[in-house]
Amino acid sequence: MDDASRGTTDGIRGTAHGTAPVPLSVLDLVTVGSGSTATRSLRTSVALAKLAERRGYHRHWVAEHHSMPGVASSSPAVILAHLAAHTERIRLGSGGVMLPNHAPLVIAEQFGTVEALAPGRVDLGLGRAPGTDGATAAALRRTDRLNEGADDFPQQLAELTRFLDDDFPDGHPYSRIHAVPGPVQGPVGRPPIWLLGSSGFSARLAGVLGLPFAFAHHFSAQNTVPALDLYRESFRPSAVLDAPYALIGVSALAADDEREARRQVMTGALSMVQLRTGRPGLVPTPEEAEAYRFSSVEQEFVDNWLVNIVHGTADAVRDGLNDLQKRTGADELMLTSHAHSGEERLRSYELIADVYGLPA
Repeated sequence: MDDASRGTTDGIRGTAHGTAPVPLSVLDLVTVGSGSTATRSLRTSVALAKLAERRGYHRHWVAEHHSMPGVASSSPAVILAHLAAHTERIRLGSGGVMLPNHAPLVIAEQFGTVEALAPGRVDLGLGRAPGTDGATAAALRRTDRLNEGADDFPQQLAELTRFLDDDFPDGHPYSRIHAVPGPVQGPVGRPPIWLLGSSGFSARLAGVLGLPFAFAHHFSAQNTVPALDLYRESFRPSAVLDAPYALIGVSALAADDEREARRQVMTGALSMVQLRTGRPGLVPTPEEAEAYRFSSVEQEFVDNWLVNIVHGTADAVRDGLNDLQKRTGADELMLTSHAHSGEERLRSYELIADVYGLPA
């Protein structure tokens, strides 16, 4: 399938459909609600990828998390391979893989495999955070020197890029090592690399390297505009991009009425309170969230959290997303939904597609 049939010119830029101001995409945390299972959540991810493809969302990304009962996305490459088997056109990617948790060769092999399964529609989004707590990160990396991993991020990125392109120079210790599937087996495409961030470090690095940038507005909203400004100011044209391209992750949930939307997002708010206070668990039901009595400190956290979640009726969500895009100048909006059930999440993406007049 050629790029034009995917609505993209370079594997990065998308096409806005309907009345959407920019391309809309999906960030899937594969959340597991109270009373549900990881199996059901992964089936919902397949249903969501199919819905997103049918309705004209540009890409579907999966985020790496570890040791969190409320999510089932510890292995993005495995999930993406499964989604590739159930879709035909939509771009699939990681939002992201946490590079310091893995040897660059392993990531190159994993995403070379996914690229071979879904040629020309795979994205490799990379982050430098652990995607979990310190103890779990130490178990993943087999070291307690966690800062070293983050500080080494540019070097790890360079090594990963070399493995993907199979172009270590002669004399390099890895010059005879080949990531397979990969270029050593013949002419192949490779996933475009995105840098992810919630502060200025990756914004600047993405700009200097001329890479696309994805900012985590959904949990670092106060840094969104400064980070995007820094990315654009730092940007240098590259073989990948001739101009900056930035998407932002946005928490957004639409429901048939305002009250139901509020009930659903409160399940995510309570889940975050439990995570931040060392009590991670499955995503609570709306009834559990309604019955919970927040302390004053917890309520302050929830109030601040909810300010940055675009929720309500479809019309309200559309207006909120349009305003956010205008304020940030984002080239793409990647929507993630906080709700207890898969059905509510699917309903939200359908309502948003309807209100924007995305293809039916």
